[in-house]
Amino acid sequence: MAKQIEFLFDYGSPFSYLANIQLPGFAKRNGAAVIYRPILLGAVLKATGNSSPMAVPAKARYFAVDMRRWAARYGVMLKLNPHPFMANTLSLMRGAVAAQRLGVFGAYHDAIYRAAWAEGLDLGEKAVLAGVLQRAGVNVTDLIPARERQDVKDELRRNTEDAVARGAFGAPTFFVGDEMFWGNDRFDFVEEALRRQP
Repeated sequence: MAKQIEFLFDYGSPFSYLANIQLPGFAKRNGAAVIYRPILLGAVLKATGNSSPMAVPAKARYFAVDMRRWAARYGVMLKLNPHPFMANTLSLMRGAVAAQRLGVFGAYHDAIYRAAWAEGLDLGEKAVLAGVLQRAGVNVTDLIPARERQDVKDELRRNTEDAVARGAFGAPTFFVGDEMFWGNDRFDFVEEALRRQP
């Protein structure tokens, strides 16, 4: 069986964005497949009694500096997104599940992360989101209704509940088998776990 990394993410998490950028090259170097699991970070935080670091002023100030450090380390664009939709990414995360089911996840995923964290766009605006998806080649007339289907809503809920049941308390979270790793700075430990896999 091929080595696998599960990547639990929410588009509202800038550290998930930073991890996501590194993930394809990392997985290729380690001969591992990536399983992308959209979760709803707000629900994970609530279920675990955790809170966003942005809710604590000192942490928020530090995290803003730290995110810029990591972006510089990775050589990627990062704009701290000021728009209110970032506090509730439910429709974007349902969109990720719908995109997986429609076979357009790669294009959707890359476009949403780029728009949110490299371009700082307001994806809560329908016209902005539609433009982002159209430029990425994602059929908006298919995806928008698909994200409202009950099976899509149920899958996102299951992903989120499963994440909490397995010990997740934030994003990004990685699993290699049953081993959990949290944070964009845990790739060394993920690599060690992959080496232990048969």
